[in-house]
Amino acid sequence: MADLSRRAVLRLAMGAAAGAAGAYAASGVLSTQPSTATPVAPPAPLAPVAPLSPPLAAPTMSTGSFVSAARGGVATNWAIARPPGQTSTLRPVIALHGKGSDAAAVMAGGVEQGLAQAVEAGLPPFAVVAVDGGGSYWHRRASGEDSGAMVLDELLPMLDSQGLDTSRVAFLGWSMGGYGALLLGGRLGPARTAAIVAVSPALWLSSGASAPGAFDGPEDFAANNVFGMPALNSIPIRIDCGTSDPFYGATQEFIGQLATPPAGGFSPGGHDGGFWSAQLPGELTWLAPLLTA
Repeated sequence: MADLSRRAVLRLAMGAAAGAAGAYAASGVLSTQPSTATPVAPPAPLAPVAPLSPPLAAPTMSTGSFVSAARGGVATNWAIARPPGQTSTLRPVIALHGKGSDAAAVMAGGVEQGLAQAVEAGLPPFAVVAVDGGGSYWHRRASGEDSGAMVLDELLPMLDSQGLDTSRVAFLGWSMGGYGALLLGGRLGPARTAAIVAVSPALWLSSGASAPGAFDGPEDFAANNVFGMPALNSIPIRIDCGTSDPFYGATQEFIGQLATPPAGGFSPGGHDGGFWSAQLPGELTWLAPLLTA
């Protein structure tokens, strides 16, 4: 602002000098009397403008919490991981944990290092966001807790204030979180959901077959069933599941009713961290270009 003011003063001084010169010329025509005009001093030179400091890189890990109204006033922790050296706005992958886990456990597996290696290998940069969702299977329950609404209506708007671009996001989840990724990605819709990765998703063919606590009953199961969800036919999906996984059969049925076969597939393995870790590099390689396009 100081430089702008000096430039304005300089323009004003130059205008005043031009006006004085014009008056002097006119006086020479109208009168033979010598001019008594006071000479205008030349403007002082402008001070050099200091170069702007380069923008600070965002931290590779940031954490915080908020009180979630959707979860009944529960303090809800979140964490954001970024590749090193990022100064621009990134789009996020929303990583949904399984039952009995939380945001800290998701990030404890070396997400920062994984993002750094992914970018070094040539993948476009993106952020990973984890959040506490409890054990309510990422949808509204009879208790009033709704961890799905927490993600869509509270977490995503909050991420805008953390320097992330949530106009397009991706979902990645394991087990309960794999089901949640399909459910919330479908509900957010293809306009904003760039991709979904469901790993060993907790899927059942009927309410009676579901695990205790996953649903409140047949009506809750029907209201939150991802089978036949129209939006999922318009979103790129990858599904990875072990052939020894207890959800293998239901996952086969789910894949069979999609309009387009998803990426990923079945390979030897069970419902455990070893299988999930082995799939992650391929999942991120598939996901990153879709999210950042």
